[in-house]
Amino acid sequence: MPSATGHRTVDAPSNATGPAPGVAPIVAESTQLARRALFGFILTFIAARTVVFLIMSRRMPNLYFFLRGTHVHHLNYGIFLLAGVGAYLLFRIPSGRSLKGAALTYGIAMALTFDEFGMWLHLGGSYWQRASVDAITLVAALLALAAFASAIRTFQSRHLKAFIALAIAVGVFGVVLYDTSLKIGRLEGPRLEALESDSSP
Repeated sequence: MPSATGHRTVDAPSNATGPAPGVAPIVAESTQLARRALFGFILTFIAARTVVFLIMSRRMPNLYFFLRGTHVHHLNYGIFLLAGVGAYLLFRIPSGRSLKGAALTYGIAMALTFDEFGMWLHLGGSYWQRASVDAITLVAALLALAAFASAIRTFQSRHLKAFIALAIAVGVFGVVLYDTSLKIGRLEGPRLEALESDSSP
């Protein structure tokens, strides 16, 4: 509006304290990539565990890869995939659909690797190690946080209350799962290890 001197003044934008231009699209894209990685991670973990169960129970052919009598575990596939994704992101700097595909592949590779995290700590140990489940849970939680943290900021009060209730329920379930899994491990661990041994040549 005109000032006393006749010059026109421009009002400051109402969102002057808001995010800088271009920040919101970057955050949105990062969130989408994290969700794709989380999707690939969870789906691959479920698929890997299902295949292992089916092979060990002899409900499907033995698809394990052996090299001169040595079982090549799927954590190795994940390591090679992670190395490939890292090199692709570093040297090609993809965008658009290529970047989304890289995020999905990253989630797949993380699941293949961390599904056998216990074998990182105890080389030659059994597939059924507690450390692997703990690692999978932690990585999934971190990916979920990256995928949905920005959405949490827009929660209304009723959404926040529901989220807190859900978090408490998940926490209680986690405690129960941890306590019971220790007992189940003591009871069923030897049998699972025997099945794993029988499925190898």
